[in-house]
Amino acid sequence: MNVSLRPLSLFRTACLVGTLSLAACGETGTRDVRDADRSYPFLLTERLVNARPGDVIDIPEGVFAFDRPLALTVDGLTLRGQGADRTILSFQDQVMGEEGLLVTARNITLENLAIEDPIGDGVSISQSENVVIRGLRVEWTDGPDADNGAYGIAPIGSTNVLVEDSIAIGAAAAGIHVGQSHNVVIRRNRAERNRVGIQIENTTDCDLYENVATGNSGGILVTASPAQPASIGSTRIFDNHVFDNNFESFGRTDTAAARLPTGSGIALQASDQVEIFGNVIADHRSANMIIAALTEAGQPILDVGAGFDPYPETLHVHDNDFRGGGLNPDGLELQVLRLVIAGPLGRMPDILWDGYLDPAKLVDGQMPDSLRICIDNGTADIVDADPQGGRASPRIVTDAHRCTHPPLPAIHLDFATPAGVGTD
Repeated sequence: MNVSLRPLSLFRTACLVGTLSLAACGETGTRDVRDADRSYPFLLTERLVNARPGDVIDIPEGVFAFDRPLALTVDGLTLRGQGADRTILSFQDQVMGEEGLLVTARNITLENLAIEDPIGDGVSISQSENVVIRGLRVEWTDGPDADNGAYGIAPIGSTNVLVEDSIAIGAAAAGIHVGQSHNVVIRRNRAERNRVGIQIENTTDCDLYENVATGNSGGILVTASPAQPASIGSTRIFDNHVFDNNFESFGRTDTAAARLPTGSGIALQASDQVEIFGNVIADHRSANMIIAALTEAGQPILDVGAGFDPYPETLHVHDNDFRGGGLNPDGLELQVLRLVIAGPLGRMPDILWDGYLDPAKLVDGQMPDSLRICIDNGTADIVDADPQGGRASPRIVTDAHRCTHPPLPAIHLDFATPAGVGTD
């Protein structure tokens, strides 16, 4: 069923039809746009409450103000605007709930609209399956702020997720955050002026490609948390443009993003089976890439139960275009490291590694080939920051990491996708 909710705010000469009476029209056949803006949110909310599986709800052009979240709880629903700069759902005056859109259903498509200024996350998708997000813009319009919502677009605990051609601006933790999910494609999105542009956490089988991350405090973060369910691994990050993510750090202090130094390009923390290739990674003040264990008080976190492994392993970095950066690292420790490694006029090597290896897995002092951190990227160097030695002897260790791993498989979304949605 296709349900078109008639325009109420852009077309100023149109009378109201359907739910509202033609008597609302004036003598000239017009309606005050401010009255229309106040009426429309009730109409949309009612339509969502009464929706049936398979409904397509078309939202007209205009700016519509909501004071509480919109909930999508019916399977098979499509919510479609007229464009991310033409259909705007504003939560600037939100007084109830936190999210802008809260999705707890399966087989959902959200496309071509904007979510502005929610108290919490822009679009929160929880325990869902077969989700398509296309052409969305989630933005906090007053700019980056610690009081903004944590995440712009956030699929959590979901399977078969596609996020494409969308924009996230101003989130206090991550513009696009994928947590505890499986089989995910994130492509052709733009993340700007967030704490972190795109974050993948405790997620398996994920492809990130052709995205732009710029102007954030950190560009792309792949991480694991012992507090969250699901294993990690098989993430491909390729053909992205990650540059100039040097925005002053802001946002919540209780997230993985908060631990990331300002001026980081692509960061891997406690992440396994990650392949990074074909990206342009440029001009990050701390380092173009960071590889680190999950630590607390300077030591890897081990006593967390459930077999959590804090060490990043089976990483393959190859054929990326690293440019510039590393001239003004965040914090005194990294500043000193740069001076020791590169001298007063030199730059931090492109890849900064904290140097931690799992001692239980070493064989004759070396990691098994299948678990190694492999750097096959031309002149790009990797520096071991020497945490075990109190950072007294940091050193370039590129030659020890010249190796390769077999390519990881491409991710294919395995649900019957709507017309126009592919995985290539």
